[in-house]
Amino acid sequence: MSATDLVSRLTRRSRSNFYYAFLTLPRPRREALYAVYAFCRTVDDIADLGLERGAEPATLREELGCWRREVARCYQPGGAPQHPIAQRLAAAVHRYAIPREALEAIIDGVEMDVDGVAYETIEALYPYCYRVASAVGLAAIEIFGYRDPRAREYAVNLGIALQLTNILRDVGADARAGRVYLPQADLRAFGVTVDDLGAGRYTPAFVGLMERQAGRAHAFFRRARTAFPPADARSLVAAEIMGRIYYALLGQIEARQFRVFDERITVPRRRKLAIALACWTAARLPGAQRLRGAIA
Repeated sequence: MSATDLVSRLTRRSRSNFYYAFLTLPRPRREALYAVYAFCRTVDDIADLGLERGAEPATLREELGCWRREVARCYQPGGAPQHPIAQRLAAAVHRYAIPREALEAIIDGVEMDVDGVAYETIEALYPYCYRVASAVGLAAIEIFGYRDPRAREYAVNLGIALQLTNILRDVGADARAGRVYLPQADLRAFGVTVDDLGAGRYTPAFVGLMERQAGRAHAFFRRARTAFPPADARSLVAAEIMGRIYYALLGQIEARQFRVFDERITVPRRRKLAIALACWTAARLPGAQRLRGAIA
């Protein structure tokens, strides 16, 4: 299997929310996004699967170190990445000038998971969200293309909104795996313990805790909307699709009154496709920026 086939198959097989955004891109840009996404999935799995099988943190940090060296090779003149995914990533880097610091930040975020970092306050959590989500957005917009520098602010805010939504959805599964991303100060304020999360105790205090987190996610969706550059509506349509799918996911979590312990809440495939089509169509109509009411 070629390196191109590998990264494409990995992305298609995942059927993630990102996959539906990728469908709108021309093939060269889509293949570059596949490479970035495959890189993110691969380094993320080092933490997820490694910790699941009981690997030593030092071993996982060494694996991440290997990927740091692969990223470095992507930027070195005459560098020759060894991993097939890194080879495709190098091609994307050279074609679209993806910033090295964004890829390195993604590895930094995964390393925070390996180290089992706990977050005392929401301010302490934001750097993690930036590394594992906003940095992905900053890499992606270079592939999408943009003219207005506000696109970078848009990518950062949207990334944090997406990650906060992920945290809400996965709070039970994460706690059972020994990871708690909700700020410790908020847990104390609402009288919810880490054991409560791991045991899936659904209480009024838990609902209040989750409402506070959802409010923060909404705030970052609003910041992303404010920063969105209308002149780049066509090129950023894939980012808009991702944002609207995650906004729909946040809405479903709230509609379920934060009953995230019972089952993993998802946006149905049909709705994802409908969102993708609506975004793609709106971006091609005159005054498309006025049709962006889904993220409010």
